[in-house]
Amino acid sequence: MRTMIPAAALAACLALPAFGQGAAPATPPGSDRVTDVTTVSELADMCAPRTTGVHRLEAIAYCQGYLTASGQIYTSLTPTTGTRRPLVCLTSPGPTVAEAGIAFANWAAQNPQFASERAVDGLLRFAQATYPCPVAARGVR
Repeated sequence: MRTMIPAAALAACLALPAFGQGAAPATPPGSDRVTDVTTVSELADMCAPRTTGVHRLEAIAYCQGYLTASGQIYTSLTPTTGTRRPLVCLTSPGPTVAEAGIAFANWAAQNPQFASERAVDGLLRFAQATYPCPVAARGVR
């Protein structure tokens, strides 16, 4: 029962962004202002914005906030001890949030098959591909 609680909590937290998804378009008509991000391609656009001025700064802040919050949720729900392996293993030192945002945007551009997936799902795909955990030795349990 105890192992189900972290799994259920992770599922619930990863679903939280979905509650607000679809409520408003990512970009209001006639504007480049961001109000909501639902897909990988939308988040990638925020992490590597093509706009200038205040809208560029807002987009970068949105991206960095999204990445930071997602990372904090993942970290808080990932046990540091036990038999369950983590999904992501950052290098030490890890990337800055700005570096991670740019890397995510580059990954999204190289993986267009995930463009319409939920942003949080694509972010986890990116993290697993970019920061894989070492494979445990075969035969050792």
